[in-house]
Amino acid sequence: MQVRDGMSSMVLTVGPGHTLRAAAKAMSDRHVGAAVVLDPDAMGPGILTERDVLDAIGKGQDVDAELVGDHLTQEVVFASPEWSLEEAAAAMVRGGFRHLIVTDAGEIRGILSVRDVVRCWTDDGAICDVPAGASVGQSAG
Repeated sequence: MQVRDGMSSMVLTVGPGHTLRAAAKAMSDRHVGAAVVLDPDAMGPGILTERDVLDAIGKGQDVDAELVGDHLTQEVVFASPEWSLEEAAAAMVRGGFRHLIVTDAGEIRGILSVRDVVRCWTDDGAICDVPAGASVGQSAG
């Protein structure tokens, strides 16, 4: 299965001048964990994730005053629609992030989240045997 099979082609975009609250509201309204940040003055797109918003809140910053442009990730890893889901998952694990912007010929084609990968693998018949009695946070041994 390839990235194109799992990615969402509907991408939420925000500008660097949006407040964190406005970006968080847009993300919440659309039930997504990331927004692509388009800045005509930047070299390429950035990404704002729910983790970026939580970090700002955790530091006591005012989400009504703080701007997206000051909290986004600019060193983005891009995926190709032709990548396998395994390749995309490996890139996410290596980078410690949960979203990839999918590009083709320099154009944004979609976004892929860890949730998308898991959904594809589950829909595709992938299974994980969990021992009886195991709970979240416990290791099976």
